[in-house]
Amino acid sequence: MRRRLDGVVAVAGLLALGLPATASAAPPAQGQCATPLGTYTGAVPWGQRLIDPARIWPLTRGEKQVVAVVGTGVDGQNPQLHGQLTGGGDAASDCDGRGTVAAGIVAAQPDPSTTFAGIAPAARILPIRYTNGGGSTEGGDPKALASAIDQAAQKGAGVILVAVPSTSDSLELASAVDRARGKGAVVVSPAAATQQGGRTYPTATPGALAVGSVNVAGEPVQTEAGDYLGIAAPGADLVSTSAGAGGGHRWGITNPGLAAAYVAGVAALVRAYQPGLTGDQVVTRLLLTAHRPSSGGRDPRRGWGVVDAYAAVSSALPADVMGPGVPGKPASLPAVVPAAADARPRADRVAGVLALAGVGAAVTAGFAVAAFRRGRRRSWRPSRFPPSREISS
Repeated sequence: MRRRLDGVVAVAGLLALGLPATASAAPPAQGQCATPLGTYTGAVPWGQRLIDPARIWPLTRGEKQVVAVVGTGVDGQNPQLHGQLTGGGDAASDCDGRGTVAAGIVAAQPDPSTTFAGIAPAARILPIRYTNGGGSTEGGDPKALASAIDQAAQKGAGVILVAVPSTSDSLELASAVDRARGKGAVVVSPAAATQQGGRTYPTATPGALAVGSVNVAGEPVQTEAGDYLGIAAPGADLVSTSAGAGGGHRWGITNPGLAAAYVAGVAALVRAYQPGLTGDQVVTRLLLTAHRPSSGGRDPRRGWGVVDAYAAVSSALPADVMGPGVPGKPASLPAVVPAAADARPRADRVAGVLALAGVGAAVTAGFAVAAFRRGRRRSWRPSRFPPSREISS
């Protein structure tokens, strides 16, 4: 992971040269709506480079997947989200802006005018509004959030991204998460509490995949911590689609809540490429293939490590492999974590095969020489019969 993040740091240095402005991490002030900064034309965003979705797109782009974005709605007028929304209704607008930013990270279409693109551009976005934001970083009513999660599950969302978690818990919210899991959905929620020792929900709710956030150096961004965190993803200096007239982007965004959008996008890719997996099995793959923290164990703010999209999609893991974070499974990872290695050039693979073939030929030749010598010593008689002896009369 250190080598990978070192490369990302270099990318971030180039990116910084092309950033004309930064965007606030907070939603707009009350009475105001989000507006784009313009069209992002800088270097490929570091979070996008870290996930590297283009490497996975030859395998899958998230086809036939529905990702519910539960929060403040999604502005379907943004050009990169045009045609991506399904069943939006009155939630196909977003004054607050956080839902549109999250949706762009998940499924924004590649566009030649910008280097920014979503993780799973073939996935469809189901926007569900349960809060208007209203200039507050706090989440909304947990009962309303529970109803929104139920609605997402009933409409067939395979991945439910809680873009704006609640700072309060309720029995209804916990039950809604259970019902969604029962329908096979993956519920993804960010650790986004703004106060030390605070918790967000359903992030801390059993059954939800709790996501921490990291910056370009791999350091945790959010203050929220706990043994319920499962995985981490980019949450600082981000780029994504913006709500507001004319469409466009916002960049330089630091918001721990957006880390969950990256994980939701990767979950959609996994579901598309491995359609036979249950929601719990998708979660297990994400956790088992993550880049482990330097400690090798669960980190209270990064979980089992930073998401590895390519490994999560392509690793050959047994369907019944056991992992943490799922009820009924152990709370620790295996000593050796299966993960797909970086793809090597074809020439390297061919050279490896030829080398193995050479070793095999040498071994075969050795056996042949040994067999020849034994046969000559036995005067070519089968080894199962003892040598003949002359009997005098």
